[in-house]
Amino acid sequence: MADAAKDIKTYEEAATLCREDELLLGCTLRFPDYGQLVVTGDLHGHARNFEKLQRFCNLEFAGARHVILHELIHEELKSFEAVDTSHRLLLKCARWKCEFPEQVHFLMGNHELAQFGNHEITKNGRAILRDFEVGVAIDYGKNADRVMEAIVSFLGTMAMAARTPNRVFISHSLPSPRHFPAFDPNLFDRTPTPEDLQEHGSAYLLVWGRYQTENELLELSRLLDVDFFICGHQPQEMGYEVIHERMVILASDHNHGVFLPLDLAKPVTMPALEGGIKKFSGVV
Repeated sequence: MADAAKDIKTYEEAATLCREDELLLGCTLRFPDYGQLVVTGDLHGHARNFEKLQRFCNLEFAGARHVILHELIHEELKSFEAVDTSHRLLLKCARWKCEFPEQVHFLMGNHELAQFGNHEITKNGRAILRDFEVGVAIDYGKNADRVMEAIVSFLGTMAMAARTPNRVFISHSLPSPRHFPAFDPNLFDRTPTPEDLQEHGSAYLLVWGRYQTENELLELSRLLDVDFFICGHQPQEMGYEVIHERMVILASDHNHGVFLPLDLAKPVTMPALEGGIKKFSGVV
């Protein structure tokens, strides 16, 4: 049985560190103009890729390197009998935050928002939140409710977006075109309200959006004063896709998964972004 008291303390410490992150303004992380930012896509409990990410980042010896993590929970299960153990990855990430509080950062994904708001997701006949909670119950027994409370509180401290001085904007996703008129871009300058986090609220529209158009990306570029977007959320069988020469979609949750190291001090072009993408399979 896992040590509930110890793990609850880890989640509480990580939550405090997220709330007090010096880079956080409103709900947006604002990175400096030096060093490197390593951006991931959805991880969904993929422990092996996370371990490779830790080896690549080598944060103990790279003080000017930052890393962004998102969509950590709700792994893809191979059978109805399988158990979702993605809370174990979430705990490893919380520990990483506690170990390197100024370098490890989180963004809210749609699955984190769903778990935080207790909005059930059904996929392939499964109730995703219920499966996650069953996995927690197996590991923590009678203490599962207390652990879930700590997990949910931690999820609620995750930022909604990040931006770099070389004009790159990072978020789990962007609003869908048909919902874009209802989206409030001022979200990024404030702490999200309960209404923002509910269905049809701006935070909800941000993390659940898909199929962005060229015109929408142009308008968002203008509104947010950025040139490029890096997101996850939309599955990528081969690891990534470039959309309309403005948006890179990354996936980190399978054997073809990728991540993207970004030099914070250099001007950014789309060829440079695409050329910098690295495969987890190449990390030893």
